[in-house]
Amino acid sequence: YTNIECQTLDCRDNSLDYKVSGLVVPKGSWDAKVIDQIKPEENEIVLPKTSCNVFVSTNLDYVLRCLGVGHLIVCGGLTDQCIDACVRTGADLGYVVTLAEDCCITHSEQRQRQALD
Repeated sequence: YTNIECQTLDCRDNSLDYKVSGLVVPKGSWDAKVIDQIKPEENEIVLPKTSCNVFVSTNLDYVLRCLGVGHLIVCGGLTDQCIDACVRTGADLGYVVTLAEDCCITHSEQRQRQALD
C-alpha cells in the first residue's frame, strides 16, 4: 500500500508539487488513513508518499527488490498523474507492470481516456 502522508506534522517534507496543489496531509491525520474496505492487514507494508511519483518519494523500489517482486499490478488515483508516473517509472526500473484500468480514477472521463489511450 501507499498513501499520501507527510512524515512530519508541519508537512515541511512535502513535495513542491503537492505544496502548490494544496495537497497537504500531516503525519497521522485522518486524511492519511486507508479506507476500511481496502485497509491493509496487520503485517502489510504501507509506504507514505509525499510526491506524485511513489518511486521518487518512498523506498518502494528497495522494498520490492528485497521482497523479490518483479511484477507490479498498479491501481488507484489519479490515473493521469500518480498512476502514470508509477507505471512509467516501474517499467523504467525493470518491473513488469500491469495497469488495472478498471481500478483507476481521475478527475474526468476525458482525462481518464487520454491517460489510458
